[in-house]
Amino acid sequence: MSKQTLKNFTPTRDWVLVADPREQETEGGIILPDNVKAKLQSNISEILSIGPDCKEAKIGDLAMINPSTTGNIITIEDKAYIMIPEHFCMGIFKQ
Repeated sequence: MSKQTLKNFTPTRDWVLVADPREQETEGGIILPDNVKAKLQSNISEILSIGPDCKEAKIGDLAMINPSTTGNIITIEDKAYIMIPEHFCMGIFKQ
């Protein structure tokens, strides 16, 4: 079995893989405490991978995700990501 990496992962159907906006780390590598993370949380996240049936989402776009969405949190290479169906994206900022 090959190693599970973000590069060799592709969602199926209309699923979208986005960066977990709860993962907060500064550019200098400082991981922020939970009480600070809660204040910085955003419902805008980068699209990292898309399924073959996605119609609007493209890799690299920023998606505004419905804040009441409960996506599926997955871990690849010890990092958390969120899987959501494309229709949970309320809008997309094209790159």
